[in-house]
Amino acid sequence: MSSPTIANAVMEHIRQDILLGVLEPGKKLVVADLKNRYQVGASPIREALVQLSWKKYVMFTPQKGCWVAPVSLAELDDLFETSRVLSHVLLQRAIENGNEAWELGILTSYHKVSRLDPADPNIDLAEWEIRHREFHLALLAGCESPIMLDIYYDIYEQIERYRHIWISQARQYQQRYHDNGEHKALMQTVLDRNITLSQQLLTEHFQRARDMIKTFL
Repeated sequence: MSSPTIANAVMEHIRQDILLGVLEPGKKLVVADLKNRYQVGASPIREALVQLSWKKYVMFTPQKGCWVAPVSLAELDDLFETSRVLSHVLLQRAIENGNEAWELGILTSYHKVSRLDPADPNIDLAEWEIRHREFHLALLAGCESPIMLDIYYDIYEQIERYRHIWISQARQYQQRYHDNGEHKALMQTVLDRNITLSQQLLTEHFQRARDMIKTFL
C-alpha cells in the first residue's frame, strides 16, 4: 500500500494533465507508462486512478483497462442542467440563511477573481480556475445544506474538465472567456438578496459557458 500523500499527489498530477489535454479524452491509461511519466510506483498510480474514477475523470472497463473518460454534448448538457437545478436550490437557501460571514466570503472571492483576466494570454489559468471556483462556491456557502453542496461540487469538477477543453483550444482573443461584468452582477444581486434575479443571472452565466464550450467539442 502506498502513502496516501503520494497517491493524492499523483492523482493531482494526472488530473491536471487531463484538464490540460496532455492526456486526451479516450486515451488508454497504462500503469507502466504512467509509472515512467510520473516517476512513482504502481501502487500510487492505481490508487490515483481509482480516485479519479470516483470523480469521473477516468473510467474502468472490466478485463480491458482504464481510459480517460470520453466527452460528449449529451453529457455536457446533462451536467449543466444538473448544475442549474442544484444551484437554484442552494442559492435560494444561501440568500435566505446567509449571514455576515457569508457576505464577506462573497466579497472577498469576487475581489480575487476580478483581479485576473482569463482572456489575457499570459494569465495563469490554473490560478484563475481556482479563484473562479471559490467565487461560485462562496455564493452558495450559506445554504446550510452540506450534502447537497458536496454533490454540486462533484458536478462542478466534471464541468471543469469540459471548460479546460474549450480554454486549451480557444486560440483567438474573441474565443476566450470574457467576464462581461457577469460575476459583478451576480455578486451584487445575491448580496441584495434578490432570489429570482440571482437565479436568472446564474442560469444565463451557465448557458453562455455551455454554448462556448460546445463550439470546441
